[in-house]
Amino acid sequence: MQIIAFDYGEKKIGVAVGQTSTNTSSPLKVIFNNHGKVNWDEINSLLNEWNPDLIILGKPLNMDGTESEVMKKVDKFYNNLTKIYKARYEYVDERLTTFEAKEILKDNKAELVDANAAKILIDNWFNINK
Repeated sequence: MQIIAFDYGEKKIGVAVGQTSTNTSSPLKVIFNNHGKVNWDEINSLLNEWNPDLIILGKPLNMDGTESEVMKKVDKFYNNLTKIYKARYEYVDERLTTFEAKEILKDNKAELVDANAAKILIDNWFNINK
């Protein structure tokens, strides 16, 4: 099964891909939003290119497990995604994924932090679904 993960942010969205047959994942790219508006053309292009069976979205929770303020925007992003692409969708807790991605990358390739955070979402999904 082909997987795409989105780590939604107001300025940029990290994207990663994964494959259940090999349980592997890779950071793919960062999509930059235009003045707070999601770049739907680029997202559509990615979805058509990769044709995922599962789309994972990072669920932004506070450290105490409550939903963060950004969750409303993530829900809106999720709802729009489901209108343009038919697939299975799942949220995965994204607490500390950006921190973990920064630790992995250190100062190298800082522009790929968001894509690596999306990769961590897929890896966490693999761990949950063993």
